[in-house]
Amino acid sequence: MSACVPTRHNRTSRSSRPPRASGVKRPHSPPPPRGGRFRIAGADLSASITVFLLAVPMSLGLAVAMDAPLEAGLISAAIGGIVAGLLGGTPLQVSGPSAGLTVVTAELIQIYGWRTTCAITIGAGLLQILLGSLRAARSALAVSPAIVHGTLAGIGVAIALAQLHIVLGGSPQSSAVANALALPDQLGRVSPAAPLIGTLTITVLILWPRIPGRVGRSVRRIPAALAAVVTATAVAAIVAPGIARVDLPSWRSHALPEMPHGPVLALATAVFTVMLVASLESLLAAVAVDKLSADRAVGQTAARPGTGSAPPPTSATPALALALPSGTSAPAPSLALPARRSDLDRELRAQGIANTLSGLVGGLAVSGGAVRSSANVRAGATGRASTVLHGVWVLLATGLLVTVLEWIPLAALAALVMMVGIQMVSFAHIRNVHKHREFLVYGATITGVVLFGVLKGVAIGIAVAVTVALHRLARTRITVTDQGGRHLVVVRGQLTFLAVPRLSRTLGQLPQGGDAVVELDGFFMDHAAYEAIQGWSTAQTAHGGRVVFTGRSGGRIAEPASAAHSCCRPWTPWRNHHCHDEPGRAPETSHDLAPDPGLGKRSTGTGRTRRATNTGSTDSTAHISPTDRDANRPADHPADRPASHDASHDMTIDSPGNAPTPAPAPEAPRLAGGNRLISGLSSFQRNTAPLVRDELARLAVEGQRPSQLFITCADSRLVTSMITASGPGDLFTVRNIGNLVPLPDAESGDHSVGAAIEYAVDVLKVESITVCGHSGCGAMQALLGGEPDRDSPPTSLWRWLRHGLPSLERMASRHHAWARISGRLPTDALEQLCLTNVVQQLDHLRAHESVARRLAEGTIRLHGMYFHVGEAQAYLLTEGASSGLELDEVFDRVDPGDAPGSGELERTGV
Repeated sequence: MSACVPTRHNRTSRSSRPPRASGVKRPHSPPPPRGGRFRIAGADLSASITVFLLAVPMSLGLAVAMDAPLEAGLISAAIGGIVAGLLGGTPLQVSGPSAGLTVVTAELIQIYGWRTTCAITIGAGLLQILLGSLRAARSALAVSPAIVHGTLAGIGVAIALAQLHIVLGGSPQSSAVANALALPDQLGRVSPAAPLIGTLTITVLILWPRIPGRVGRSVRRIPAALAAVVTATAVAAIVAPGIARVDLPSWRSHALPEMPHGPVLALATAVFTVMLVASLESLLAAVAVDKLSADRAVGQTAARPGTGSAPPPTSATPALALALPSGTSAPAPSLALPARRSDLDRELRAQGIANTLSGLVGGLAVSGGAVRSSANVRAGATGRASTVLHGVWVLLATGLLVTVLEWIPLAALAALVMMVGIQMVSFAHIRNVHKHREFLVYGATITGVVLFGVLKGVAIGIAVAVTVALHRLARTRITVTDQGGRHLVVVRGQLTFLAVPRLSRTLGQLPQGGDAVVELDGFFMDHAAYEAIQGWSTAQTAHGGRVVFTGRSGGRIAEPASAAHSCCRPWTPWRNHHCHDEPGRAPETSHDLAPDPGLGKRSTGTGRTRRATNTGSTDSTAHISPTDRDANRPADHPADRPASHDASHDMTIDSPGNAPTPAPAPEAPRLAGGNRLISGLSSFQRNTAPLVRDELARLAVEGQRPSQLFITCADSRLVTSMITASGPGDLFTVRNIGNLVPLPDAESGDHSVGAAIEYAVDVLKVESITVCGHSGCGAMQALLGGEPDRDSPPTSLWRWLRHGLPSLERMASRHHAWARISGRLPTDALEQLCLTNVVQQLDHLRAHESVARRLAEGTIRLHGMYFHVGEAQAYLLTEGASSGLELDEVFDRVDPGDAPGSGELERTGV
């Protein structure tokens, strides 16, 4: 009953890892440098100007929101851009004043003053450098997303409440609660000028990205934040000349940090809070930039010549569009480079260095910003040059544009920051946490941050998350039903030590020596629960009772005693097929349960006796002799064949009388390379052949009568019998490079595939034909890469791949709708071609005379299928599109609960 997870016993040592010079990159490694010089591309220069125009009003607005010196916002923007841009592990991320630290910094300035707050920023930066050096960045993202997003949302609520007072012409209070309580009084003494300018700023922010037509495409190149502030400034100069404006003091009066004064514990808490919020905001922004960069690379790949226009942006695009330069795009190269993942530890160290320097020169705390970074990616930046240049422009602006900046109304900056705070409460995040049943954690974190502050709010969120997790672990439902002489005990949920008292009490109330069926519906059982059930089962057996353990579907569960120490589980023999070759590993013997007509019947409703067999390296297979078949079924019905893995065979309890004795374990070295074939054949003869010998003998006498022709790729990752849950005699399979079906042309056609089609359709009389493509197909990738040089002689591979050129032409054609996966667009051009190729090969299949004849008779059906290898997920082409009757080519997801029906493959498990 162990929850043994397959492990690797031969761990790779550090010395065996590939060197950095080998070109093999570790996960989240920084991209290899392309040259020794700092290169500036034209796209980076234009993107830096876009981000600069966005960063200046944002930096001033955040400084106003924090009640900090206004020049401190510009200093932190310049340092964040230059220092974090040069040293960071996310080249396209733009750092600057932290929106997430607005409430925290404002509180620190009120308590300790500005100079001590700068010292706290220095301490937080040094702590970030330490954590980055200890490679702790990745572990910071292990916090529940509900807590992280709840923290940012709570900060956003506090920001919005504080800035609303400035928009209304007043001053913010010391806390979010105080701001909420003071709001009615502020509304009673509102002045008209500030609300007018604030409303105008918000209106421009919302409407600017939505300007239609050619004019809209042109003006949207200007960031909405800049357009809103400029418009509000111009209107305020005319209609409200006396409104409060930005006041940049002389640099001679700029305050630098001092040695902090105050309780040590309170100062340490402040340093930790600043570090925590700034780090989480930066790391989350880095992950978001990775996704945005990947989306852009996909769009550029799909938009290259010959593949049509780029697909629209996916839902992964951040929702902070109000402040972004909508409509901007990078010049798409002919082939987009693959998106590189961030080095989060390097990014954390760079943020720490930037915070340390910002605090030393009297700037605000720095973090990576989602708004600025999204603008940078969407403006077409290709490297860190745009981030660094944006910091240089901010630095120049602080000295050259002081007079211009002092015209900006404070109400316009407050409205801009208020919109940023509102956008931090993401409805997409709310839907996501609700879908994963974590809304209680999310809501508790928001409430805690708003009422008690960031650090206490995070602590409350963690406490609620732990409580919810313990509640779910302990939420085990146990019911007992008397079925006339025997008892059915149904256990729903996870069996942990928390459920042991109720479980033991329920089992103890059953009559001793009686028959019982225990149905276990859960994927985890700890040692305490195992011991409780095993002890009760032993006592029942000793008193003459019979105990049968089943899964939810009613199938019996059987596990040898040695399985608790084995890395091989019954449902994953193909993954650990070399387990028995490990030193000291013995092949595990099979175990037979005594037949019991009354207990443990399968859900098929038949009462025939089964022998549940379980080995350490083969499937749990229910073997039935040919004479036990139902008389009303054909001899080769798939239900009578050795079944592949069923999810009900997922756990075992045996009474001591039935426990098997494992065979002695001879010491044997692990086999590899060419010896793997001999090892696999030996394992088959030892473990599997005895289970399937009778069935294969029957098929040898009766001949093959498959129900399907299955045409798929020769890719080694595509195991047809596994993904279709089929057995011997079910599928007539044709495999080739790219699952291609050449047209039946006398000169250019392929007679091998054509012969297989004719034999399956005319001789074997199959009832359906399936063309199955898959993700990451190398053949489709080769087609996307283009044909080789025409001067060189064609290879056998390319002569074959020419049969796939119609698929490439179909994808680029304007006369055919793109194939889609229900619920989402294809992730890139490669997946789009893999889907289109399945549809095109179905058209080729209909051109074969034998297939066309059977289709006209209505005696055969065609199916299109796509298998995503990484997700282990099958998709079926809609029936109308499979029949060639519809233009809507959509591949629908096959869910575990789907029953065979009109649009699915019969009896093959998909």
